[in-house]
Amino acid sequence: MEPRHGEDSSTDDDAASQTTEDDPQVPDNHEPPPAPAAAPAPAQPSASASTRERPHYELRHTLRGHTSSISAVKFSPDGTLLASCANDKAVKIWNPFTGELIRNLNGHTKGLSDIAWSSDSVYLASASDDTTIRIWDVDSGLTTKHLKGHTSYVFCLNYNTSSNLLVSGGCDGDIRIWNTSRGKCMKTLHGHLDYVTAVHFNRDATLIVSCALDGLIRIWNTTSGQCLKTLAEGHDAICQHVQFSPNSKYILSTAHDSAIRLWDYQTSRCLKTYTGHRNVKYCIAACFSVTGGKWIVSGSEDNKVYLWDLQSREVVQVLEGHQDVVVAVSTHPQQNMIASGSIDTDLSIRIWSDTRSGS
Repeated sequence: MEPRHGEDSSTDDDAASQTTEDDPQVPDNHEPPPAPAAAPAPAQPSASASTRERPHYELRHTLRGHTSSISAVKFSPDGTLLASCANDKAVKIWNPFTGELIRNLNGHTKGLSDIAWSSDSVYLASASDDTTIRIWDVDSGLTTKHLKGHTSYVFCLNYNTSSNLLVSGGCDGDIRIWNTSRGKCMKTLHGHLDYVTAVHFNRDATLIVSCALDGLIRIWNTTSGQCLKTLAEGHDAICQHVQFSPNSKYILSTAHDSAIRLWDYQTSRCLKTYTGHRNVKYCIAACFSVTGGKWIVSGSEDNKVYLWDLQSREVVQVLEGHQDVVVAVSTHPQQNMIASGSIDTDLSIRIWSDTRSGS
């Protein structure tokens, strides 16, 4: 399917970028970020960046077990577990500290594209090409709910903070909002003309952000289902992953022009653009890291994991070791730990930790 191109609407705005100084929200006991730079810095360490301010992630564990391309890795909100899913139909639960496989969650009849934890770390939702969503009790490994309604592959999903709602996006172009206790679809949003590749609630669940291969990012009112705003990446950049920042003031998007963008969605302005990695073909996720510094973390089609300074946009570390495209990354909620997952010829999950910076 030929993706449609978005229209040119926004560019990187240095003046506006100063407004992101307090984002993402970080506990008070953490170091403040470095001051914003006037322009993107090269990947090499700069004289102005002190060693203390830079991350020092090192490989701790390599997890193997999936037999087909890994599509997502997610730390549990309490930080005790790591979940992964792949095209091999399996969800796997790991101990991220030892690398041990704890259990498999089996039941889907086709490959999986995404997983999401409930905020209490008890349940895990999985999105499958079999057009269904399963909600699992992770301890027992049993399916507690089987959500049916999408008419094509389910590509992405996320819980709200209170975990009474689940939002999902599918290759049918639809977004569905589910009541998790009843396992019923409450609302279907028809707003995209192509695969919906990411959906995410803001912190109080009043808003949903979505993106699709139609090139558009849309903001929705959760209650009414009304589309409140549409953002276009521009420059033939097809957005394929999007999420709210931890304090819900901004949106982080990834696109097929090898750029990650931070948006002020209230003004529709792109505040920051992060470059240096490669992303022209695959749906690659990016995320925030706020435990030891304010970093943006992403996989890449050059088989590496990239870390940027949120404010200066400088590449502050590149993690090497995977043997194929890194499509999945996740950051630990409390510790300086990153999980990354790769496809086809690699099929490994790597756990990286930084014991020297932050605390």
